[in-house]
Amino acid sequence: MRQNKGLAMREKQTGFTLLEVMIAMAILAIALVAVFQLQSQSISMAGESRFMTTASLLAQSKIADIEAVKPLGNLSQKGDFAPDHPEYAWTIQVTDTQIAKLKRIEVNVFHQALIQGGAYQLVFYKTSGM
Repeated sequence: MRQNKGLAMREKQTGFTLLEVMIAMAILAIALVAVFQLQSQSISMAGESRFMTTASLLAQSKIADIEAVKPLGNLSQKGDFAPDHPEYAWTIQVTDTQIAKLKRIEVNVFHQALIQGGAYQLVFYKTSGM
């Protein structure tokens, strides 16, 4: 009789209870949400990094173009980087400083599709007339 009772108890205890399954599912859901959030953040940071790299190189190329101009006067220009990078636009402002013969060159590069974080600014000082 005692053996039959032990056998019945053992058969009754096999498997998981509903509470155990619910707790396991909750833990799995929390872990998956964290993984998906990290993946989303990683994609966002990769896009931001791509923009910063491309924008800095494009701004440096515009600085090189301005450095080639020999009598450097005050100017304000804008344009885009078509056909290679049509989604990027630029503005250049060359202004005087308080020091004679020293010009402040400001280059701004914008990604036209990005609303937030789509601007890069590079400021350069150059002597004029030399």
